[in-house]
Amino acid sequence: MSRIGKAPISIPQGVTITVSNENLVTVKGPKGELSQSIDPDFSVVIDNGVMTVNRPSDSKQHRSLHGLYRSLLNNLVVGV
Repeated sequence: MSRIGKAPISIPQGVTITVSNENLVTVKGPKGELSQSIDPDFSVVIDNGVMTVNRPSDSKQHRSLHGLYRSLLNNLVVGV
């Protein structure tokens, strides 16, 4: 799963992403708006049209959730 979590997510034109203080990621696009809350330990970084999910440690739980959250956020971007 760590290989999936490390993969960057490219953000297409017309899609805007906001991350709140409570780690609620909201994705708006031409097809609508979707949101997903993620574990507060994880950080979401948006830079130059690319979104990455960073995990705080290499513990088993963080490694397994890293790929999950990256896949969920990618599905949000694809869905809108």
